[in-house]
Amino acid sequence: MARSQLSAANWQPPLFQPVRTSRTYEEAVGQIAEAVRIGEIQVGQCLPSERTLAQQMGISRPTLREAIRALADAGVLQTRSSEGTVVCSDVVPLHLVSRQTELKISEVAGVLEARRLLEPRVAQLAALRLDDDDVARLRAIIDLQRTRAHDQALFEVLELRFHLAIARAAKNATVFGLMRSLLLNLEIARDMAMRFLGDHFSDPAIDIHERTLKSLSGGDPDDIEVAMDEHLSHLENIWEEATGRARLRRVPDFLLPRSARSQ
Repeated sequence: MARSQLSAANWQPPLFQPVRTSRTYEEAVGQIAEAVRIGEIQVGQCLPSERTLAQQMGISRPTLREAIRALADAGVLQTRSSEGTVVCSDVVPLHLVSRQTELKISEVAGVLEARRLLEPRVAQLAALRLDDDDVARLRAIIDLQRTRAHDQALFEVLELRFHLAIARAAKNATVFGLMRSLLLNLEIARDMAMRFLGDHFSDPAIDIHERTLKSLSGGDPDDIEVAMDEHLSHLENIWEEATGRARLRRVPDFLLPRSARSQ
């Protein structure tokens, strides 16, 4: 299947947005924590300067300092006199990610359903535009999951990043923004799934990632649909078993891969 010549280097999603609520301190913490958690800022990298970051967020510098201090206390950031504020951990406590506290457990089923509507189509679009950098990014995430398979906190972060890497490969800012919001809203379900599985949380997930990457590289829409159905069903089934809540209403045929639809 032909792939677009769009280059990943030509597009990057915006990293920070103006803070728009009265809870400026909490939202500033959430935005920075979120950027670290999804890998937009890597361990060892510095945040933008205090002046630049405060301007991007539309907040005062004292408010920004308070947010940075909270993230430093959590072990996520470190302020160094010679370098500025540096990211020192991939693992961000979920209570620091603002969306985690906003989503109710009763709303998770709706988010899972929305994910079924969007992510298989996003993956099919990504396959059309997948380039070598995208494949390398997805492969690196899988390889790191294998080497750190028993680090539950990191594994959970890498699971999020794998799906965001698929969305990024679609090279569409609107699509990426939708998937970023959707996937971050799944943090409750993902966290509960990891705790429910205990020491076995990594076993099937890595193999599913391998099959997903293979289907994306192959570019066949039906294969991608089947792989994504397996991927989405994995979290849905764990959520249902862990909580006793129905993961979804009955899934309409049009949300299922062709091979699983009623005849």
